[in-house]
Amino acid sequence: CLQYLKPHDHGKLSQVELLVIDEAAAIPLPIVKALLGPYLVFLSSTVNGYEGTGRSLSLKLLQQLESQSQPSASSDGPSSSRLFKKIELNESIRYASGDPIETWLNELLCLDLANSIPNISRLPHPEHCQLYYVNRDTLFSYHKESEVFLQRMMALYVASHYKNSPNDLQLMADAPAHHLFVLLGPVNESENQLPDILCVIQVCLEGQISRKSAIRSLNEGHAPSGDQIPWKFCEQFQDNVFPSLSGARIVRIAVHPSALRLGYGSAAVKLLSSYYQGEMTVFKDAEEVEEPDVTISEAAEKASLLEESIKPRANLPPLLVNLEDRRPEKLHYLGVSFGLTQELFRFWRKHSFYPFYVGQIPSAVTGEHTCMALSPLNSDDIKAGDSIQLGFLEPFYKDFRQRFRRLLGTSFRHLNFKLAMSVLASKIDFSHHEPSEHDTSITLKLLRDVLSPHDMKRLEAYSNNLVDYHLILDLVPILAHEYFSEKLPVTLHGAQASVLFCMGLQDKDIGATKEELGIEREQVLSNFIKTMKKLYGYLNNTAGKEIEATLPRLKEIEAPLSRSMDEDLDEAAQEDD
Repeated sequence: CLQYLKPHDHGKLSQVELLVIDEAAAIPLPIVKALLGPYLVFLSSTVNGYEGTGRSLSLKLLQQLESQSQPSASSDGPSSSRLFKKIELNESIRYASGDPIETWLNELLCLDLANSIPNISRLPHPEHCQLYYVNRDTLFSYHKESEVFLQRMMALYVASHYKNSPNDLQLMADAPAHHLFVLLGPVNESENQLPDILCVIQVCLEGQISRKSAIRSLNEGHAPSGDQIPWKFCEQFQDNVFPSLSGARIVRIAVHPSALRLGYGSAAVKLLSSYYQGEMTVFKDAEEVEEPDVTISEAAEKASLLEESIKPRANLPPLLVNLEDRRPEKLHYLGVSFGLTQELFRFWRKHSFYPFYVGQIPSAVTGEHTCMALSPLNSDDIKAGDSIQLGFLEPFYKDFRQRFRRLLGTSFRHLNFKLAMSVLASKIDFSHHEPSEHDTSITLKLLRDVLSPHDMKRLEAYSNNLVDYHLILDLVPILAHEYFSEKLPVTLHGAQASVLFCMGLQDKDIGATKEELGIEREQVLSNFIKTMKKLYGYLNNTAGKEIEATLPRLKEIEAPLSRSMDEDLDEAAQEDD
């Protein structure tokens, strides 16, 4: 029996022998993953050409399935992994094989580049590489060498990103606020050949929005298109000053597939940050950053394709400009927006990018939450905070962490606990912490306003193994929020902090915590009671006398008389006699 099923009806799959998913890349990735099951699955998708639907399938799913199908090197017995096979069909579906029109279209729009990535002749040390500014007028001049360089840049784009379209090419060529940089190894001018491109960075200048426009946007409740980071920051913190600052958003960073995880992406980001902080311009007569004399709309009105003579231009400036010879734009920050994964977050956090926004609704295409992060740059015209690294971002980053922590039990309840803990970035090692009166005052305030003396007695009973953990479950979220806001300076091991995080902040029970951490139930309970003992011990040692003094007590009942009423009456009669 052959049956057609809508992708969103994956829950109705039962007794399936073969499932065929056509144009899988056009279906949101979480739904494709939900369609996979213990049956034979055929996935087909057009990933290249003008009908291509993107490479999210190959970059986000097929690589994962391929790695899972490979047997472990340590296993001696038969493998229990499923068999994975990939077949590529390269024959044209609209043109005859080798048709010049298709070839022209692919070359014009840089469509078929995934299989034509140039090889790298050598891999220099990242510290020996240099970042160059790419002159876009020369890049899109249609000269032979410039065209080859453009094709190589786009090949890295296609190989590194799951979503590509000809619009990306138009944005690179025409958007006035966009700039391109490439990381190259040491250039040997005697070889007279184009150098290998190790990494490409595309940035978009944002900000410098008038305060009047920011206030109007806040009052109207929506932001104009463009300037992603300024408007999102303005919305999240209801701040009308930040949009007036100038910044650069890293739109894309693409590393050559043969040079992944070798430090080239990190080297490019470091050099870009140094450049925009003015640490690389050494010549006083460095090229000035020219502002356009007319707006885009004015230029469009003056130009006409019917009158313009389209031909390769002469007397063009050099394609690559050394950053020492170009004066950077004056910026206050670098920013980035990306799909939140452990690997990407670790990369940007390593380069001092601090998150200020995580979308509560995951992407329908990838299932990932959108994350925006900032890296403040040294600037003399803006008041910095107490933190050297955070600068002006310090109070906003603190506010973000507090809001993110509050949402962990709802919008981010199903976010991987390791990733969520990385985003929250709470301190769990207080071994070098010196107790202070401030710590004591915070603890006393907690005991006075949140925890009652009876709560402390229950914690004491559980810490002494006298009661079941169910008796204190209502206290776990309170203690977790206080601990991960760094108000309880108690050192916890990784497993103990993870259990407290899952149960206290993400509102997971013992069973869900067991599955999330991949450990046995007994281990969860063991780490849980150790955590509670440490927290109770700190609270009791810090404010034990205050707890005892405020504990309400029942009035003592007088002991019953040792003699009966008859004996008392007899004694009274004898006294009367």
